[in-house]
Amino acid sequence: MYSLETFYKTKAWEDLRKRLMMERVNEDGQLICEHCGKPILKAYDCIGHHKIELTEDNVNDINVSLNPDNIMLIHYRCHNEEHERFDGLHQQVFLVHGSPCAGKTTFVRMNANKDDLVVDQDAIFQAISFCDPHEHPKRVKAVAFAVRTAILEAIKIRQGTWRNAWIISSKTGLDLDRDADAFRARLIHIDTPKDECLKRLRASANGRDVKAWTTYIEDYWERFEAAAGSASEGQA
Repeated sequence: MYSLETFYKTKAWEDLRKRLMMERVNEDGQLICEHCGKPILKAYDCIGHHKIELTEDNVNDINVSLNPDNIMLIHYRCHNEEHERFDGLHQQVFLVHGSPCAGKTTFVRMNANKDDLVVDQDAIFQAISFCDPHEHPKRVKAVAFAVRTAILEAIKIRQGTWRNAWIISSKTGLDLDRDADAFRARLIHIDTPKDECLKRLRASANGRDVKAWTTYIEDYWERFEAAAGSASEGQA
C-alpha cells in the first residue's frame, strides 16, 4: 500500500514515466508538453501529471495511478498551472538536487511562483548580509544556517498557506533520501555532467572563488559516484 508521498518514489511509477516519455516522442524526436504544446527540452523538466488527481483514496487503484490514459507529460511550470485550477491547498515539496553549477537555482527560478517557498542558501546569505552572490561571510554563517533550519522546519510541518516549496540541495545518497522522506518531497535531479559544471564555473564565476568551487564540484561528484556504486552493489 502506498501513500501519495511514497507512490512517486516507486519503481512502477518511475518505469511508467520513462516508458511514456519514450513512447510520446514525436517524429522530430521531441517530447511535447501536453499542456502548453512546447517541447520539453530536459528530461528533468518533465513531470507526469494525473488528469484525475491522485488522492490517498485512489493512489493504490492502478486504473488511476498507473493508467497511461490518465497521465499527461508536462513541464513543471505547466504542472503548477494545472494545480491552480483546483480549489483548496495543494502543498508540494520539490527537492532539487545536483552538482554545484548544474543549474539548480536557474531551474527553480523558471518554475517557482510568488506563492512558493524557496530554500536557497546563497539567497539566505544575501538576504541577511547584503553580501555578493555565492559569498558566505564566516561571521554570519551561524545565523544563515539557523534561518535555513527554521524555513525547513516550517516546510516539514506544512506551516502556512504556501503552495509549493523548492529546496535546493547538493546532497547525495542516503543523506538525500533521508531529506526526501523527512520533507515528503519529490526529487528532481538536475543531471548536468561534471565537465559541463566545471566549464560553466570557468566561463562565468559570478563572484565565486573558482578554486574553492572547483573543489566543491569535485567533492560532489566523488560523493555522487560513491553513492551510485553503493546502490549498484545493493542491487547485485
